[in-house]
Amino acid sequence: MATKRTTGTSFDSLMSDLRARKFAPIYLLMGEEPYYIDQIADYIADHVLGETERDFNQTIVFGSDTTAAQVADMARRFPMMAEHQVVIVKEAQNLKNLEPLVAYAEKQPTNSTILVLCHKNASLDRRKKVNSSLIAIVERIGVVFESKKKDERDLPTFIEAYLKKKGAEIDYKASQMMADHIGADLSRLSSELDKVLISLPENGEKKVTPEIVEREIGVSKEFNRVELRAAIINRNVFKANQIVKYFDKNQKAGSVYSVLPLLFNYFQNLMLAYYAPNRSNENAVAQHLGLKSGWAAREYMTGMRNYSGMKTLQIISKMREIDAKSKGIENPNTDSGELMKELIFFILH
Repeated sequence: MATKRTTGTSFDSLMSDLRARKFAPIYLLMGEEPYYIDQIADYIADHVLGETERDFNQTIVFGSDTTAAQVADMARRFPMMAEHQVVIVKEAQNLKNLEPLVAYAEKQPTNSTILVLCHKNASLDRRKKVNSSLIAIVERIGVVFESKKKDERDLPTFIEAYLKKKGAEIDYKASQMMADHIGADLSRLSSELDKVLISLPENGEKKVTPEIVEREIGVSKEFNRVELRAAIINRNVFKANQIVKYFDKNQKAGSVYSVLPLLFNYFQNLMLAYYAPNRSNENAVAQHLGLKSGWAAREYMTGMRNYSGMKTLQIISKMREIDAKSKGIENPNTDSGELMKELIFFILH
C-alpha cells in the first residue's frame, strides 16, 4: 500500500525509495528543471504496475486536457485486480483550479492510489493560498520534490555521474567540451551522452575522450569556448587568437553572445578571489568561492598571477561595454565578430 514518506527529499533518495517500492499517495514534482521530473514520473509509470495491470490501473493525462476535479475523481477510484492504481498528470502547470485537489488531499487520499503531479518550468507560487495549502498537505502526507536548474559549473559532475551509471567514464576535457557546447539542458545533454555511449566499443574500456566528443557531437577539441577560456586564463595570446579566427569562420562554434557569459563568470569570480582571506592558498580560495576542492581553484590561482586586480576590474567593465554593444546600444554597425576580437584583444593586452 502507499505509505507516507518524508518530504524535501533529494532526487537520489526519492529514487531509492521508489526502487524499494516505498510509495507515497501523492507526489508533487515541480521546478524549472524538467529532466528530474520526467525521470521520476517515467520510473513510476514503468515500475509500479506490471505490464498486464496498466491497462485498467494506470492513467496518464495532460493538464491542458483535463481539470483538477476530473483528476481528483480519477484518484478516488479503486484498482482492479492490482494493489495500486497510478494517476499521472503531465504539464500540471496548465490545470486552472487546484481546489478539488486540495479537497482530495485534505480528506485522507485513497491508500491504493499513487497520484503524480508534474508541474514543470517553475514551482507553484506559494503566495497563492490554494497553492500553499496543496504544498503543505502534500508535505505532510506525501512527497514534494523541487527540481532546480543545474549550475553550469556542476555540469561536468552530472556528466561523469551519468556515464558512471552506464558503466563508462569520461576524460575531464571531454566533459568540459560537452558541458560548454550543450549547456544546462539536462534532457538534451543526457540524449547526447546516450549518443556518445552508443559509439563506444562493446568490449574493452568504455572511456569518452575529446576525440570521440569531436566526432559524435561535432565540437572541435582544439577550437571551442573551453579552450578559449583556458587560453585566456593562461594568457596564451597565440592560442586565443587562433580560436577567435576559427570562430570568425565557424560562428556556430562560438560567438560573442556565447563567450561573454563564460568569461564574465570567470572574471567575476577572479575578482572575488582577490578578496579571499588567504589568496595564496588553493583551499582557502576554493572555500571563499564556494568550490568543492582546492584543485578547482587552480585556474583562479593562475588568473591572479596573470591579471592584476585592477586589470580584472577593467576587463569586467569592458565586458559590460561589449555586452551593451552586442545588443545595439551605441553601436550602429560593428558586427559580433569584430566585437569578439575587440574584447579578446583588450583582455590579453
